[in-house]
Amino acid sequence: MGIVKISDLMHENLRVAGNALSRSINAQAEHWMRVGMLTEMHPELDHREICQLLIRAELAGGLDITMAATPQPAKTRATATGKH
Repeated sequence: MGIVKISDLMHENLRVAGNALSRSINAQAEHWMRVGMLTEMHPELDHREICQLLIRAELAGGLDITMAATPQPAKTRATATGKH
């Protein structure tokens, strides 16, 4: 873990967004960093697909940049729940 210096304006933006979305400032910053990283790695994906990728990564134990490099197709509800 380290310290990242950001502008006062970005800190305020993080505070406002974090409060609105029930996240801490750090959690909001990490969320924006993950979304931004995946957007740069996969410019062909839209926000919904990025969110699905983050959910799949969380279910698999967390976001790993090597896993994020190869997005998987979204699973159907039946497949995701194990019901057919």
